[in-house]
Amino acid sequence: MRIALFEPEIAGNVGNVMRTAACMGADVHLIEPLGFTWDDRRVRRAAMDYIDHVQVTRHASFAAFRASVGPGRLVLFTTKSSASIYDFAFEPTDILLFGKESAGVPAEVADLADARVRIPMRAQVRSMNLAASAAIALSEALRQTGQLP
Repeated sequence: MRIALFEPEIAGNVGNVMRTAACMGADVHLIEPLGFTWDDRRVRRAAMDYIDHVQVTRHASFAAFRASVGPGRLVLFTTKSSASIYDFAFEPTDILLFGKESAGVPAEVADLADARVRIPMRAQVRSMNLAASAAIALSEALRQTGQLP
């Protein structure tokens, strides 16, 4: 199971996703450009010493990511979907894709996704935090596929 972050903008979110991935045994792919300097202290502060327990791969672009990531369905998490993650059947090789905090992914990236799913939430709110969304999604995907640590 892999997590891919499309052009993430907030270092603390990336650090928290890395920490979650380390705890759950998932790899993290960062699709550039990033909205912060990679050596940003905030990444390490959020990831803490867990940063040494997660495989992180940086990709110069979405095209570079697609060319090197290997097999697996691209599952886009988006508020624009009506399909719940709890009704979706995850597979062990899925790549869980999350868009940038301010804008998600562009239409041309969304069109390349094999599936689009949504984390159910109250109608009065716009969206969840990126790191929280990734944790919820990864936990459900691992639970469904019998890969929980």
